Amino acid sequence: MTDVAFSSHNPSFSPLRLQGRSLGWQVGAVVLGTLFLALSSYIEVPMVPVPVTMQTFAVTLIGALYGWRLGAITIAAWLVEGAVGFPVLAGGAAGLSHFVGPTGGYLFAFPLVGALVGWLAERGWNGNRVMLAFAAMLLGNLACLVLGTAWLAVMIGVEKAITFGFMPFLLGGLLKSALGAATLMALPGGKAKPANP
Repeated sequence: MTDVAFSSHNPSFSPLRLQGRSLGWQVGAVVLGTLFLALSSYIEVPMVPVPVTMQTFAVTLIGALYGWRLGAITIAAWLVEGAVGFPVLAGGAAGLSHFVGPTGGYLFAFPLVGALVGWLAERGWNGNRVMLAFAAMLLGNLACLVLGTAWLAVMIGVEKAITFGFMPFLLGGLLKSALGAATLMALPGGKAKPANP
């Protein structure tokens, strides 16, 4: 049971191994990560007041692959792109209005979610342990829903926020968490070789 503890740092948590790469590699990873996040934003099911997208899948996967620091930086860079007018948010949206509207809480939650999943991945909740990877991504999805719903509750009330901003997204969060964990397992080098005794 002690191998599930949060105390042991696992530097080879990701098949990308970005922490050991040069600054140029890391900058390139941020650029590619923001492109991946932008593409995930175009996969959406329109709903009111918040659409269903693949953004949380991308956010949790970026966290799991990049680690908490670089993951949060990448997600924040993508949000800055959206804020300054690049069409990278849900359905190709852009502009500051999305950060103060119904989706604002979810957007501001994304870097925190990526950091949480990345922090857990660095501690072994990654492709080496698929159930823990699934749990990390599920926790990330739930954190996003809680923070986004809390923001939405200020705008439309608690009951409506839970009805329209939380409940409809639970099944999607579960499925995206499973897909994220499966993706980590499927990546080349996603499962590290066990250490010699």
